[in-house]
Amino acid sequence: MFAFASASRHHANRLLAVFPPDDFARLAPHFSIVDLSLGSVLYEGGERVEYAYFPHDSLVSLVAVLEQGGIVEMAVFGREGVVGFASSLVTRESFGRYVVQMEGRASRISIKPLQDAVNESPSLRELLLRYVQALLSQTFQAVACNAAHSVEARCCKWLLTTHDRVGRRELSLTHEFLAEMLGVRRTSVTDVASHIQKLGPIIYSRGVIRIVDREALEGLACECYQTLQGQ
Repeated sequence: MFAFASASRHHANRLLAVFPPDDFARLAPHFSIVDLSLGSVLYEGGERVEYAYFPHDSLVSLVAVLEQGGIVEMAVFGREGVVGFASSLVTRESFGRYVVQMEGRASRISIKPLQDAVNESPSLRELLLRYVQALLSQTFQAVACNAAHSVEARCCKWLLTTHDRVGRRELSLTHEFLAEMLGVRRTSVTDVASHIQKLGPIIYSRGVIRIVDREALEGLACECYQTLQGQ
């Protein structure tokens, strides 16, 4: 499950790829590459965060678990970001449940050496705080998006951002999962996915959505996708 690797393999994560070279060299011995399996929970809400994960081709969602058992997605993490770092800034308690939605690999590091490096390196601290700012901005944008835009437009935006985060056109996604991520009923997602497929941007079969025309999908997505691209 765990493996040490060269810097180039860790740089599959875009955030790690832009770490200041001296800071990355200092932290490199503390990194290992781990396999994240589908459905595994990295943290439950309130748990102490011991590690930060920098996804390569995996996708991790931060979800709120409701009293009746439903879940609502609050944030998504892929190869552009890091799981667990924001929680470590204050209490080191997880904001909610972090669950792996697409299996793949990630670079993992203990929080302590990462915090030490951030405290001692102004350039690394600025980089990671700018990332946290962008993450908050995306979260706020999602609130407005959910209130203002149709399920179809939001679904197209979600598929595009997911493709950006994992770097592959074939996405293993069930209608149940999409419904949970979009905060709607499964029947709504079934109807929307069927309509999008008829328009040509995607092909859906046996729990796998394949993006075949990104340009057309962007044309169907809400304006929030372009807004997120500019952040």
